[in-house]
Amino acid sequence: VQLQASGGGLVQAGGSLRLSCTASGRSSRLYVMAWFRQAPGKDREFVATIARVTGTTSYTDSVKGRFTISRENAKNTVYLQMTGLKPEDTAAYYCAASGSVAPTPPITSYSYNYWGQGTLVTVSS
Repeated sequence: VQLQASGGGLVQAGGSLRLSCTASGRSSRLYVMAWFRQAPGKDREFVATIARVTGTTSYTDSVKGRFTISRENAKNTVYLQMTGLKPEDTAAYYCAASGSVAPTPPITSYSYNYWGQGTLVTVSS
């Protein structure tokens, strides 16, 4: 499975961006897809996740009400719609996926075995 992320860029505080992540290869085996982010000098952190079949979602508290994760299974694509962006959202955003079935979509990075390249989001104040 390969993951290709896109959509990052420079935006002013309060603005919006939509990230996309498309899976190729044996993508039909994927159970859950997620977004993580890593700011300079900080550890990678969970942002949002979605189960491909049920659509069950989970978000980190700092993005609830501002970010929305969605999927388009026919295109093997997951999106992250980001609104109300803040300078503290500046980071490299990584798409991740896992084929393991779980009661709820996991939020830990070690639960994901497929990773895309990062796409940089910069929010200016």
